[in-house]
Amino acid sequence: MRVAGLGFRRDVTLASLREALVAAGGRKGIAAVATVSDKAESDALKHLARELGVPIKSVPAELLVGFATSTQSELVKEKFGTGSVAEAAALAAAGRRARLISTRAVSRDRTATAAIAEGDGE
Repeated sequence: MRVAGLGFRRDVTLASLREALVAAGGRKGIAAVATVSDKAESDALKHLARELGVPIKSVPAELLVGFATSTQSELVKEKFGTGSVAEAAALAAAGRRARLISTRAVSRDRTATAAIAEGDGE
């Protein structure tokens, strides 16, 4: 199962989410999008999921703590206990034995990040 993990600011646009996803490798093969639970109801995220025809996987913030990520944001580390929400959410939602196939990519306006992980979906 291939999952796109997304991290973003509350005022993110659909265009920024799309751009980050394309920069991370694109939509091909994506079975779900994932983000931290408190942002899973974002309108822009819902629109993206509808465009892709995939569900949104909501990952509780406490499950992101301690995920080893390839990229590091000090701000994200302080707030969530992991270096990248996008990478950690993708790994958490992709299931056991998940691995990153694309590290965090950032939209040009810096309001969205995306990473892609692949796992067994369980």
